[in-house]
Amino acid sequence: MIELDFEKTLNGASGELLLKVNQQITPGRFVTLYGKSGAGKTSLLRILAGLMQADKGLIKVNGSTWLDSANEFNLKPQKRKVGFVFQDYALFPNMTVKENLLFASDNGKDKALIRDLIDIVELGELQHRKPGTLSGGQKQRVALARALVQQPEILMLDEPLSALDHEMRLKLQQYILQVHREYNLTTILISHDVSEILKTSDTMLVLEHGKIIQKGTPAEVFSHKEVSGKFQFVGEIIKMEKQDVIYILSILIGNELVKVVADEREVKKYTIGERVIVASKAFNPIIKKLHTSSSL
Repeated sequence: MIELDFEKTLNGASGELLLKVNQQITPGRFVTLYGKSGAGKTSLLRILAGLMQADKGLIKVNGSTWLDSANEFNLKPQKRKVGFVFQDYALFPNMTVKENLLFASDNGKDKALIRDLIDIVELGELQHRKPGTLSGGQKQRVALARALVQQPEILMLDEPLSALDHEMRLKLQQYILQVHREYNLTTILISHDVSEILKTSDTMLVLEHGKIIQKGTPAEVFSHKEVSGKFQFVGEIIKMEKQDVIYILSILIGNELVKVVADEREVKKYTIGERVIVASKAFNPIIKKLHTSSSL
């Protein structure tokens, strides 16, 4: 069990903010931190990783104490078994892909693990190239593999895919899910992408002004438990056309186009470009507005 109970006063663009977290995370879960910029998401990860000092509190990971301010104990970051993947990759430009991984693996140990990771994230043809010759998606795969070389208990991802195009995001989401399952990780992701959250996460924590105000599955949080069904997907309305007395809504879900029948009263709720949940109910697809505002 990961036990978080700490406080930290932060100074942001909007003034002083008290980050106050009291939460337990079950090992093996894929957790997303969600909320507006400045809510304290990155600071939460940095405190858990030991990169930022909490004002006071207690952090325990699988029975091991990482922070106990009452006893003036704070485990050094390098002794906390975490892998951190940032937006900016932070690779060594003078090293090849393989050398970046070897450097992260405690002086080149665990070469079998490095070979496995190179295979999993498909870096075989790139392993002798330097970061300056790679695309953004390729660099992010290297950064992911490098974080995993350290065999972390917790994998932390701070909006790692936000700068990538849609197709590359989908592919890297699949890589992340694969390594999460294959290495039995506890993964904590910061993301604002609703479809990404629904695809990857089984638990969601919503932060607002430094406090966790909601916890649940992504489907529960986004739909407020008002929609039930055998499947739920997030898509974007790209077309609404009238046919006789009904309307046909064309909704893009990933690379697939889904058409949903709606009446005039329902159509008035929606606009072209709006993101919605498409769910099944009594074998018929229905759509539902996404609740992504600060009211979460």
